[in-house]
Amino acid sequence: MRQDERAAFEEALRGAREAAWRPGEYVEQESFMRAGEILALARRAGIGPGVDVLDVCCGVAGPGRFVTRELGCSYVGVDASASAVAIARGRAHGLPCRFEVGEVPPFPSGTFDVVLLLETMLAFRDKQTLADAVACSLRRGGRFAFTLEEGLPLTEAERAQMPDADTVWLTPLGELQTTLEATGLAVGRPEDLSSSHREMADRLADAFEADADAIASRVGRRAVDDLVAGHRLWSGWLATGRVRKLALVAERV
Repeated sequence: MRQDERAAFEEALRGAREAAWRPGEYVEQESFMRAGEILALARRAGIGPGVDVLDVCCGVAGPGRFVTRELGCSYVGVDASASAVAIARGRAHGLPCRFEVGEVPPFPSGTFDVVLLLETMLAFRDKQTLADAVACSLRRGGRFAFTLEEGLPLTEAERAQMPDADTVWLTPLGELQTTLEATGLAVGRPEDLSSSHREMADRLADAFEADADAIASRVGRRAVDDLVAGHRLWSGWLATGRVRKLALVAERV
């Protein structure tokens, strides 16, 4: 997606997103994660002044800029989308943020105190290669803070229902723990965010439907239909326990 296309897409959805989130909870995130949940996970990972943070798959970096502004860390965001990174840079407003464009892994050079991966673990089919890259990027004692879409892999019937199913690779928690621990990352207790994320999936789907004509006039009807369908599917899976949304921190030992 070109920069102008990504900017148009972001602007088309902005009104619906702002309407869906409760006051104070919208920080330009492209996910179901509330601002309070983002901040709680960042604090749990020890993010604060003097802490070097790498945010993997940062997108337009709403959560990353929010964490940097609130907690005073030093921040590097990386994303494969040049258009998303261009938007993130334009919105950083003097914050100590640096952004890079690149497919991950591999990660940017250097080591960090914290690696963040918010709401995009499911996009990595090869979790082992991801875990190896995270471990190599963390200093000893560093933390990997991430969210996990936990569950068995999608069936063929489920993949047929899900828009962009080639980016949806669910993983059982035990399987991921084994993968991370093999790289020297000790996984802490998960926090279950399923209920709040189901609510946000519904609220966002409702907001997109309510603003569908205006959004479609800018990005096309197919894009709106896919957005709503995807959010409804996530809501249903979270309601039935087919998928759980978990927040976790793993420490490099």
